Amino acid sequence: MAVELDDADLTILRVLQNDCRTGLEALAQECHLSVPSVQRRLKRLRENGVIQKEIAVLDQNRFDYKMTFIVLVELERESLQQLDLFRKRARNEPLVQQCYYVTGEADFILICTARDMQDFEELTHRLFFENSNVRRFRTSVVMDRTKTGLTVPI
Repeated sequence: MAVELDDADLTILRVLQNDCRTGLEALAQECHLSVPSVQRRLKRLRENGVIQKEIAVLDQNRFDYKMTFIVLVELERESLQQLDLFRKRARNEPLVQQCYYVTGEADFILICTARDMQDFEELTHRLFFENSNVRRFRTSVVMDRTKTGLTVPI
């Protein structure tokens, strides 16, 4: 369902992408609207799925999960059932941060985190070696996070 967004909606979304803790009064001032108007707009944006989730982004270096991996996964069979099974496994695995179904050399690209190489090896056993439909996977270890984020340039 398409949702029409006006300039005020786009302003709210731009501000919230940068800091979802921005208060209603600050949003209202930024949009030149009343606080109740901003509340109604936020409710509509959430109900219509324009705003899918509001989260806290953590500093990964303050926790045990200091390693990040980019994994390209090729499947043997790409039936809808097999694709859905792999998606379900990826969604249910806490170490998988992102999962993309893609075109090209791989069928899926995963962004994973792990404490260390042993932790990642255990993940590969759960996701890939124990899955007879995984033909192969290739892994790159992230050396530096130059840019991370999910903002949409609106």
